[in-house]
Amino acid sequence: MNIDHLKLFVRVASTNNISAAGAELGLSPAVASSHIGKLEENLGVRLIHRTTRRVSLTEEGKAFYPHAQEVLAGVEAAKAAVGAGKLTPQGNLRITAPASFGRMHLVPALAGFLERYPDLTVELRMSDTIVDLIEGGFDVAIRNAELKDSTLIARKLASDRRILTASPSYIETHGEPKTPQDLNHHRCINLLGLETWSFDSGQGVIQVKTNGSFKTDNGEAVRDACAAGLGITVNSTWSAYRHLQRGELVQVLSDYPLLSDTALWAVYPSSRLVAPKVRAFVDYFAECFGEKPYWDNE
Repeated sequence: MNIDHLKLFVRVASTNNISAAGAELGLSPAVASSHIGKLEENLGVRLIHRTTRRVSLTEEGKAFYPHAQEVLAGVEAAKAAVGAGKLTPQGNLRITAPASFGRMHLVPALAGFLERYPDLTVELRMSDTIVDLIEGGFDVAIRNAELKDSTLIARKLASDRRILTASPSYIETHGEPKTPQDLNHHRCINLLGLETWSFDSGQGVIQVKTNGSFKTDNGEAVRDACAAGLGITVNSTWSAYRHLQRGELVQVLSDYPLLSDTALWAVYPSSRLVAPKVRAFVDYFAECFGEKPYWDNE
């Protein structure tokens, strides 16, 4: 089976365009179409539906896609192994990350990463929804939600410490809660689906079902609404650290830590051989953020 044909197929699956995928690999539309035809002939199945406007994967193509990705990752890792470290990470690295974290922390750090690995190119897709790595054709994802059981490998990049915050103007007007139960008498801002907050009281867990006049599905909107005085909310320190440094937000209920089993993870498809570009990315950003991230200086 021709590795170049597999590379083309994977890019066609991601772009839904044979000409665009071929151009990425330096192939003319006619040659790219011929390569896909040869791959289908070799497998004895049709992998792609072709129309005058677009292409899409057949059921057989969808089933074949993750295996093609794994073969390519294995080939890249095998080349690195026999190269005894002489082969640097190269190729296109496709990453998906939460929009806020990607914009605030991932993008600024990419300059150093690409300077260290000049043979790499990066394609970054930012979305607050959980993206399927295999279906989306991504090499690695950044996640800051609790990880469910899966076939993905996860490596912790940094802590995701969450605290309760309010603006000085809100506290001046409404006062500061002294216990979690006091939140029943305060305006609270919620990320949709996270209305119940759990606290460690030292003697057990306290859960509070919060109420407020504003909910949203965007973490930056929650933070900014809090800074504008709309109420008290839960913030990740990586999101709110600048507002805290400037005094636009202050921590409240610091004696009652929030119970939250979250962290910032790099996740990638399981394979006995991890592609050098994925390993380079994970190692670099684990080192960059570290055990004590720069945004979490208490």
